[in-house]
Amino acid sequence: MHSRLAFAALLIASLTVGCAVSPTYTRPSVAIPDHFQGQAPVEHRTATGSADLAEWWAAFDDAQLAQLVKIALEQNLDLAQATARVTQARAAVGMANAALLPSAAVGAQAARAYQSVETPLGRVLNSNPNFDRYGSSYEANATAGWELDVFGGLRRGKEAALADYQASEAGAVAVRLVVAAQTADVYVSIRGLQTRLSIALRQVETQQDLLAKVKLLYGKGLAAELQVDQVVGELSQVRSSIPVLQAGLSTAMNALDVLLGAVPGTYSAALSTGGAIPAAPQIGVSGAPAELLRRRPDLIVAERRLAAANARIGVAITEYYPKFSLSGLVGSATSISGGNLFTGGASQYAGVLGLRWRLFDFGRINSQIEQAKGQEAELLASYRLAALKATEDVENAFANLVYREAQVAELTRAVDALTRSRAATFAAYEKGVVSLIEVLHADEKLLQASDARAQASAESARAAIASFKALGGGWQPTAHQVATSN
Repeated sequence: MHSRLAFAALLIASLTVGCAVSPTYTRPSVAIPDHFQGQAPVEHRTATGSADLAEWWAAFDDAQLAQLVKIALEQNLDLAQATARVTQARAAVGMANAALLPSAAVGAQAARAYQSVETPLGRVLNSNPNFDRYGSSYEANATAGWELDVFGGLRRGKEAALADYQASEAGAVAVRLVVAAQTADVYVSIRGLQTRLSIALRQVETQQDLLAKVKLLYGKGLAAELQVDQVVGELSQVRSSIPVLQAGLSTAMNALDVLLGAVPGTYSAALSTGGAIPAAPQIGVSGAPAELLRRRPDLIVAERRLAAANARIGVAITEYYPKFSLSGLVGSATSISGGNLFTGGASQYAGVLGLRWRLFDFGRINSQIEQAKGQEAELLASYRLAALKATEDVENAFANLVYREAQVAELTRAVDALTRSRAATFAAYEKGVVSLIEVLHADEKLLQASDARAQASAESARAAIASFKALGGGWQPTAHQVATSN
């Protein structure tokens, strides 16, 4: 009697303590500014079109770009892997839910045995004149078991599994954003390289025309051989830049094919005709930097992993306390014949109250708790760092966009001026007023400025793409993602 009272008192005390064994999770605060430093310059840019963050690539007004992003989002293999991870995490949530519920199983067996008479048991049994060496047994049972989640360990495990699932779901969205941005980025790089290649080829044509005229003058004795060599050298120098551009273009084409989930060379023909570098559209910066915590899926991933780590601390703490389980069996067994299996005499049942308590294992439990707390501390720092880096991404993208566009404007003025200067210099050369060296120098300056403008135009478009990606554009958060990020 006393032992029963002691056990009951111990159980009540354990239940009372168990109400507070797991830490309560609250999303941590992050020190981020109230506004972006580069927000005002970006909003006051002069740009055509207005981008919807959900499908920002459409604002570039390039049908081929939009089509390639669509193909990438359907066929990219990194995205397929992320989707498969979501399926796995969803299954883990199902298993965590099932752990909270009773389990049941039905089993049956029939056995036929032939007893040896050469064993000690066989000799004893064989001494009985009615001994039958053949034996049969039949059994059918229904069993059930249930672990009572008294101290919340299983519930905390479910919370961890759910947070992991939400992290994997947001991770798949993060991959989607990266795939869209990478596809657009590579596409712009291709258009930039094609533009630079076109400039180089035009310059080759110009130099070839110049070489033909100088050779004609040389044949008439009106030009020195030195002038021919100078034009040949300049022409070869321009030609030498073409293989480098072609190699970069081939590499970018192959990278785009892989992003689209295709064998390199699949989409090269569709892009081989060339095209203009897409102009960066207007970027509407809605909300403060704190909005990034709701909009950027990589931050949701970091926050949900932190929540899962917090729940696993609770799982580890519950190992201090006893675990109770209920199990039972109802069935029938007989060794006479199958016809007697479900008679009253063959019925059987059992009920078990189980207790497991790691009373002498607290040192190991302490270590497990410390390990779980260390993982949470690591993920907390990771989450706060991710938020700071997200703000940094936005600021860097905004600065690159504004300054690259300023560079494009200056280089456009330079190209216009150098084009006029080159025409005037060549006209003066034909009249004998200036030397060929001045014509070649004008060609070189014009080529450098035109190539620099093409690079700056491509970089400004890429900076716009980076801005959309940094702002978390390309998706709409679901209701539970909004709830968990608040």
